[in-house]
Amino acid sequence: MRHPILLSACLAGVVLVAGCAEQDEDAVERAFQEVNVVDESNLNDVMLTVADPNEAVNHFTRTANAHPERIDLQRGLAFSLVRAKRFAEAAPAWEKVTKMEGASAEDSVALADALIRTGDWAKAEATLDALPPTHETFNRYRLEAMLADSNEEWTKSDSFYEIATGLTTRPSGVLNNWGYSKLTRGDYKEAERLFGEAIRQDPSLFTAKNNLILARGAQGDYTLPVIPMDQTERAQLLHTMALSAIKQGDVSVGKSLLRDAIETHPQHFEPAVRALDALNTKT
Repeated sequence: MRHPILLSACLAGVVLVAGCAEQDEDAVERAFQEVNVVDESNLNDVMLTVADPNEAVNHFTRTANAHPERIDLQRGLAFSLVRAKRFAEAAPAWEKVTKMEGASAEDSVALADALIRTGDWAKAEATLDALPPTHETFNRYRLEAMLADSNEEWTKSDSFYEIATGLTTRPSGVLNNWGYSKLTRGDYKEAERLFGEAIRQDPSLFTAKNNLILARGAQGDYTLPVIPMDQTERAQLLHTMALSAIKQGDVSVGKSLLRDAIETHPQHFEPAVRALDALNTKT
């Protein structure tokens, strides 16, 4: 009579051990899943920041196709396409993100940015107009300023640039854009001031340095400003100033500046050499 009881106890013990084993396996599996989530998150961060842009596109294309419901992966793909300068693909990618559950107003701003980069200004403007006025971010106002520029709505443009400048701790880029807006309007003095401020905020921003030279050249000022520059940059800025002088009709000044640029550059400065040869051939 004891055998059935003993057998039952043994079976119960086997079931209990099996149950414990299954629980342990479940716990281990959950632990590995948590590790995978952390690893994936780190990998995605790397892809969005320091990885080669096209490699990042490939990564997010694979992962987004495997998990099409995940908005974070679709965002990663859209952002990576922008980093890779594949704007024609980035615009529909961001549009897809804006239609997903969990989409934010900033996703629509990113869509407008991609649309501007493809030249679809009208759709970009409609996208921003659909946002609530309470969504006040640097990126939105930066784009609003660019749209106002494209429509030659200068009062709006200045207002949006001013707001955008106050909403970022790194205003050099938007100050450069604002300066270029002033340059296109013929307000050279104000453009010069804004380019100078952009350089003060970011001494490495060569675009602002080059634009500053254009603003000074438009005023007939062919002297280099006191700004940070290495020898190569100095040569390039002298070249820009020379072309500006020639455009203004000051050809002799332009020739002299081209010679200075050629002598200053640490290597052979082919663009300046060609420009000087062309002028000497004409004369």
